[in-house]
Amino acid sequence: MSALAPLPTRKAEDWRYADLAALEKLWPLAEAEAVVVGAGGHHARAIVQTGGGITRLALTLEAGASAVLHVLNAGGAYGRVELDVTLHEGADFTLGAVQIAGSGETAEIIATVRHMEGKATSRQVVRQAAGGTGTVTCLGKVYVAKGADGTDGEQSVRAMLLDRTATANARPELEIHADDVKCAHGCAIGELDANGLFYMAARGIAPETAKALMLQGFIAEALEGAEEEDHLRALAQQALEAVL
Repeated sequence: MSALAPLPTRKAEDWRYADLAALEKLWPLAEAEAVVVGAGGHHARAIVQTGGGITRLALTLEAGASAVLHVLNAGGAYGRVELDVTLHEGADFTLGAVQIAGSGETAEIIATVRHMEGKATSRQVVRQAAGGTGTVTCLGKVYVAKGADGTDGEQSVRAMLLDRTATANARPELEIHADDVKCAHGCAIGELDANGLFYMAARGIAPETAKALMLQGFIAEALEGAEEEDHLRALAQQALEAVL
């Protein structure tokens, strides 16, 4: 963005839940990184942001191309990851993302996936945890253009609140202009299962250890299949331990 561009306000949907005071320290934003995956090509990447900041990525998949992105967004006063993905004929996109925020921290993922031509597939799995006064936000949109028949798009967004003072915001959105499509989205915000914690406590597992084990299972799906998966899991575990 230009240095002359004004700071957004909460009237802008993509900035509705942002920490605008923290954003001001990062303004103006750099242009989004543009990545084009040629026809039939493959792209795999992990975005690890553990000290705040803003990452912006514009990804285009040509016919038959595929891409797998994994995101870990945790720590720092304000961490934001913006993804704008465009899919052409028969392209395939997978996103697995984990966000973790503790007191005084805000973590956001803003993702738009555009199915511009037919028979493309996309799958988004986002898992979030917030403790203290932390805030996690996921705004995800799947857009299906007219004529993009055979589209298959799926979103799954879940958030775990570790304290009653924590906040989770979610907006899964579908905009469909084609007829022969298969699109679904799901969103859930909850707390750690009290019965599960009691079961572990009855078997001598300390409460903090029990919470950590349950959270490990909660985020596992989002990091499955990532390159250096063990490393990403270890970093996520460190972030979780910091908010417990």
